[in-house]
Amino acid sequence: MSRMSGNWSFMRSVLNSDFKEASGVKIAGMTLRAAGAVLAATALLAPVSAQAPELAMLDRLERGTWELRLRGDSSSRRICVRSGRELIQLRHRQPGCDRFVVQDEPSEVTVQYTCRGNGYGRTTIRREGRDIVQLRSQGIHGGAPFSIEGEARHVGSC
Repeated sequence: MSRMSGNWSFMRSVLNSDFKEASGVKIAGMTLRAAGAVLAATALLAPVSAQAPELAMLDRLERGTWELRLRGDSSSRRICVRSGRELIQLRHRQPGCDRFVVQDEPSEVTVQYTCRGNGYGRTTIRREGRDIVQLRSQGIHGGAPFSIEGEARHVGSC
């Protein structure tokens, strides 16, 4: 214990003597001590931005049944939306896929996901209103590539 306090005393004396020697150094017309005080005050007064919940845009979508109409083949299907996240993995319906949020804006999100042993995908969802979104998703499912583009509209309750 006394050895630790001796080492600490030595370090403190070295730091103090170095600081005393450097305190006369001028940086942009200020002493090092004054520059440090300005920097500390700036850090304390800088506004801290609150972070919004991840994928908040999806949380603002209308809950219920959504009809997804795919471009190209004109097919459609219905999806029960509880959180909006059901629209991310259109080809990989299984749970437990790893997700990485690429873009998280108030009107558009992009999520990349990997489903071990079953492929991966990247989906972009652009919100046009509480009850309409544009979707684009592509990736690999079951060893084959896929690409989906379409529009989803809220059509009622689940």
